[in-house]
Amino acid sequence: MDATFWALVALIIFLAILAYLKVPAMVNEALDKRAERIKNELDEARRLREEAQQVLAEYQRKRKEAEQEAKDLVAAAKREAKIIVSEAKAKTEDYVTRRTALAEQKIAQAEQDAVNEVRARAVDVAVAAAGEILASKVDGQVSKALFDDSLKAVKAKLN
Repeated sequence: MDATFWALVALIIFLAILAYLKVPAMVNEALDKRAERIKNELDEARRLREEAQQVLAEYQRKRKEAEQEAKDLVAAAKREAKIIVSEAKAKTEDYVTRRTALAEQKIAQAEQDAVNEVRARAVDVAVAAAGEILASKVDGQVSKALFDDSLKAVKAKLN
């Protein structure tokens, strides 16, 4: 019996002890548990990936909605700005038209007032001149009465 034989016997005894102590079953069980844990981790990773994809899709949908809403708001703001500008332009033109008409009325009134004042002064000068002429030609009492009557007549025509 040589050493190789004893090494073979020792190996067989060692394997028998391992089989008796159910070491292969324990190794198999440990490997099965590890495989199950890996499978669970893969399933969890798959579930998390799907959940992340759903969240990403939701985020992209919300982003598109927000972009569209922003575009709509900008378009509405532009429309409103155009309306405000056109209203302001119309109001400004109306204001300028009213102010021009008011200025023209004031100018016409000033012209009329100037003409009336010139007429009134011409009448006053004519009355004074007539009074002086009459005073020199007619005696004092008659001229005063005539002058007062003429003055009343002229004032009545002006009013």
